[in-house]
Amino acid sequence: MTTEPAQRSRPLVSTLGVDGFLVSFGAQLSEPANRAALAYRAALETADIAGIAETATSLTSVYLRFDLAAADHARMCQTLDDLLDSRDWYAASLPEGRRRWRVPAVFGTDLAPQFEEAARLAGLSPAQAVAALCAAPLRVQTIGFAPGQPYLGELPAVWNIPRQSDLTPQVPQGALALAIRQMVLFSVSTPTGWRHVGQTAVRLFRPKAPDPFLLRPGDEVHFTAVSRDAFETLRAEDANGGAVAEVIG
Repeated sequence: MTTEPAQRSRPLVSTLGVDGFLVSFGAQLSEPANRAALAYRAALETADIAGIAETATSLTSVYLRFDLAAADHARMCQTLDDLLDSRDWYAASLPEGRRRWRVPAVFGTDLAPQFEEAARLAGLSPAQAVAALCAAPLRVQTIGFAPGQPYLGELPAVWNIPRQSDLTPQVPQGALALAIRQMVLFSVSTPTGWRHVGQTAVRLFRPKAPDPFLLRPGDEVHFTAVSRDAFETLRAEDANGGAVAEVIG
């Protein structure tokens, strides 16, 4: 993620309705802004602040909903400001309890038919593209669009390729898609304007599990390339599609 100095201006606190606030750490995605949002939300969750009912992060902001019976608007706004002034959130440590997931993926083949197009747009050969996409872990910047679906990044600048002008009618659950220096790992089957470059067998949304979302914001995902045959074996024999995790923070 980029590190533009402009992202280090004071965060903006905005009112959302009668019981909500939005704390924005940047107008565009950058590593410091995403880090700040993740760290600030973790601090809200662990602090003993009366009245907080719900928090959530986007790519660069934190949403907070509070209980009007437990806290008034002015007091909550002051609490948010005081917490903002307590440290440099753009340089804060990421939340504890983060995990790094290693997820097998097959790139290209009929399972991911837009891989070669994406590699060409990035100026890479297919082999170079696979190596680049598997070179380093990607942060779960936020969860959104569909239940448990992560936005992963940030990829190197060569992957700053646009979305398609048309929609792909349907990509399957577990599809790995790419655009604008991010990867999206789809938790459900859906239409998309992102290029389908890889396929995994991981199940991100498990509605009957105590924790239905496999990934959390701040986690990391490191893709490992596997053959089509190995992928089919994992899909048939492993409920996690070969995905394994280790605690990193």
